[in-house]
Amino acid sequence: MKVLVVGANGRVGSHLVNKLVENEHFVYAGTRKDNLTSTSNNARYVHIDLLASPDVIAENMHDAEAIFFVAGSRGKDLLQVDLNGAVNVMRAAESKNIKRFIMLSSVFSLEPDKWDQAFLKDLTNYNIAKHFADHWLIHNTKLDYTIVQPGVLKEQPGSGKINVNIDYPGENAIENVVDTLVQSLRDSNTIGKVITMSDGKTPIADALRNL
Repeated sequence: MKVLVVGANGRVGSHLVNKLVENEHFVYAGTRKDNLTSTSNNARYVHIDLLASPDVIAENMHDAEAIFFVAGSRGKDLLQVDLNGAVNVMRAAESKNIKRFIMLSSVFSLEPDKWDQAFLKDLTNYNIAKHFADHWLIHNTKLDYTIVQPGVLKEQPGSGKINVNIDYPGENAIENVVDTLVQSLRDSNTIGKVITMSDGKTPIADALRNL
């Protein structure tokens, strides 16, 4: 498929672009930085500014058939980037009739009663932003969405195994998160699902197949 990764220069996005290319997708790598160059014939960097209007964003979506939203401000601009920027991309996708939309979110973003658990206490403002972005995707769009909600991200090798529908937030190797995102695109069973996850014991394909 031809896919757009919004947030392609981030911790998750850069790995995601590479993994999608390895899986023989053509990737539009969306970022505000104009000085990035592709190392693959199957990836092309495109200018995506989340502060721009949906119409302007749509112009650079080209002929993408699916969108991954993995962008984030790292706490610097939660309202304009993590919340409204995500909504702008959703609106742009609908205007381009791009149906498939995979959102990287935060564990329990849609369950405020769980925000007092462990490390989530320090992420309340982030979870508020992700809460309303996820809520918009579910209730204010007709997109074929999947929302992937990991806990804290770790720069460590992935095991290829996860737990889903978890009760308590756990650590997530970025590689496991990326593989879960890619598998979500492959598996139509994930459409319309909110997937809470952590590193675990079940192979990723099996975990998603049995949602």
